[in-house]
Amino acid sequence: MSQDSMEIDLDTSLSYLLKQAHSVLRSALDTALRPLGMTVPQYACLELLAQRPGLSNSELARGAFVSRQSMNVLLQSLERERLVSRSEQPSAGRTLPVELTPLGRERLQAASAAASAVETQMRQRLNTTEQRQLRDLLASCIKALSDS
Repeated sequence: MSQDSMEIDLDTSLSYLLKQAHSVLRSALDTALRPLGMTVPQYACLELLAQRPGLSNSELARGAFVSRQSMNVLLQSLERERLVSRSEQPSAGRTLPVELTPLGRERLQAASAAASAVETQMRQRLNTTEQRQLRDLLASCIKALSDS
């Protein structure tokens, strides 16, 4: 088999297009969150805590797409900024519960608005049906790879 037959057409490769979309989205989110003094992983962590209270450090790390070690550092920085608080007593086992503070909820509200504006811009050229189809297709791709 020659090397030419193994080449990937980057213009039609789904994985390449998804990586490109991720890169552009991440850059837009970074730009939108920077004036708020927040990073994308910090925003993701605050959003996860607001929507799913009681998540463990490992669950937060998976949800924010960072390592457990990075999540621990991230939580320490959010705690120093008084955006989250952690109990000194574990709720179950060794897990220290993390909660949003009032300041954390306030900052999250501004960050959510900024992230929402980026998503609105991203889907502005898609009609409602296309948006639903894109969500369904991406969910199918995720499931196909998760089932492997």
